[in-house]
Amino acid sequence: MFNKNGIIRAVAATVSVIALAFSAACGTSGNDNANTNSNADSSDITQQTVTPGTLTIATGDPAYEPWVMNDKPESGEGFEAALAYDVAAKLGFKKDDVKWIRTTFDSAIAPGAKDWDLNIQQFGITDERKQAVDFSSGYYKDTQSVVVKKDGKFASAKSLADLKDAVIGVMVGTQAYQIVKSKIKDDIQTFNDDASLAQALEAGQIDALVTNTVESVYMVQSEQIKDAKVLGRIAGSEDKDGLGIVLPKDSKLTAAVTKAVDDLTADGTLKQLQDKWLAEYTTDLAELK
Repeated sequence: MFNKNGIIRAVAATVSVIALAFSAACGTSGNDNANTNSNADSSDITQQTVTPGTLTIATGDPAYEPWVMNDKPESGEGFEAALAYDVAAKLGFKKDDVKWIRTTFDSAIAPGAKDWDLNIQQFGITDERKQAVDFSSGYYKDTQSVVVKKDGKFASAKSLADLKDAVIGVMVGTQAYQIVKSKIKDDIQTFNDDASLAQALEAGQIDALVTNTVESVYMVQSEQIKDAKVLGRIAGSEDKDGLGIVLPKDSKLTAAVTKAVDDLTADGTLKQLQDKWLAEYTTDLAELK
């Protein structure tokens, strides 16, 4: 039984067959027809989508700043909203060809059929998630940052060496643990989650905490820790894979979307978008070496 999308794809396939039959009448062999059909289908990315001719992109509900400004991805304002339109253009879609829908984070990376072509809402690329969905290459690699109290004894630290005598806390099983161990000290306090970690700094049980930069900025901006500040980003602490665009498992668009992200990296577009929209996580923060 066809669903709506199946019918659309079936009609598109029928049109292709008719076109090829016309070519055959002009002298093309049957074998050449089969090859031409395959090449035509695979070369036109705009016809490989859930709704041919339309690129359906999903994001969160709501979508948060600075990734999407004012919860309006269609505006193209915000890092991920702007990136989505740049990727769409690389794939051959005009802005009017892009349709936005909303999904939850968890449903996007769960196994099963999808009603969208791309999903972008700060998905970290992991081997576990790759079992259920495809990813583009990484479009943003977060770092690890140090958070301290403004009136704490390490509030004026300028380097990682300045923190060697600090009591440092991290969430158990995270990259932060490995970064602190390799770059600052072996004696580390561990906590089960970021909330407990923040409470420990708030209560003075630790002198500093280390977590990913996006979370560090959120902790400070939301006053999860009162009178705190992000001391700086730890040099050389970038995520290995970073954040990627999610696609349905074995999507015909995966290779093209990956190439689009890679091209946008190579030509400097991603850096420009990062400088414009993500300065609070990057250039606005000191780098600790």
